[in-house]
Amino acid sequence: MWESFKKGYKAWLQLEKSLSDNSVQAYLRDVKHLTDYLALSNTQEKITDITLKDLEKFTKHINELGMTHASQARIISGIKSFFKYCLIEEIVTTDPATLLEAPKNIRKLPDTLAFEEIENIISAIDLSKPEGERNKAIFETLYSCGLRVSELVNLKISNLYMNAGYIKVTGKGDKERLVPIGADAVKFIGIYKNTIRNKIGIKPGQEDTLFLNRRGSKLSRVMIFLMLKELSKKAGITKNISPHTFRHSFATHLVEGGADLRAVQEMLGHESITTTEIYTHLDREFLRTTLQQFHPAFNKKSI
Repeated sequence: MWESFKKGYKAWLQLEKSLSDNSVQAYLRDVKHLTDYLALSNTQEKITDITLKDLEKFTKHINELGMTHASQARIISGIKSFFKYCLIEEIVTTDPATLLEAPKNIRKLPDTLAFEEIENIISAIDLSKPEGERNKAIFETLYSCGLRVSELVNLKISNLYMNAGYIKVTGKGDKERLVPIGADAVKFIGIYKNTIRNKIGIKPGQEDTLFLNRRGSKLSRVMIFLMLKELSKKAGITKNISPHTFRHSFATHLVEGGADLRAVQEMLGHESITTTEIYTHLDREFLRTTLQQFHPAFNKKSI
């Protein structure tokens, strides 16, 4: 049902709006974000039943995925355009996106997890199921390397340099970087590759993708989000977390442990050091200790 609406919308964008192919594809991706969310959250999929409340839950969802303000605003703009088309074509009688608001300019950062909380979440994985070994490898890698969830799902086997202790990651703007990987992540990736992944019927084109679903296709970002929500509930974590929380915690733990901010910037793949500084929720005691230890002109007795 949704596919026929998408085809009509595509034609409308091309013929009525005279948009370029790239712009048309961007608008269709925005709608796909919504339909993927509806399918995975078991929300009513009939287009005539979609309400403003459903769309507000969707905007909360993309915010929790760790998307930038610009990306969220872009998707919401696409959703509003799609429902405007549906109203014009009388597919719907009312536009549920009319009052849908774009996210505020300053997005609240996700909660930080303590290392023990991360261990509890990973320990909640059921290793008796085939996907358990995969999921353990996923979350060990997510925290060990501080990856964006998009970088995780697109990770290639050919970019694993386990003997050297590094992986090659393709980040925003298709920029590549080398990121150190922890021993536990290396161990569980090896277990997953050698005991689970090699028994899956892999779909053509996915041979080099590391993490696959049971049908042999690449995992979606939404699926990682839903997996983490379930594990957090099992682990008794009440904080509002997402896969981005693992990346946020990775950076915070490094800086609190004394890591150089420039090194953290490199590992996270940030173009600007200012972006990296957002991750430094350092308490006053930590800042004071650091200043006492490293600033040559600091008078310790003055505090």
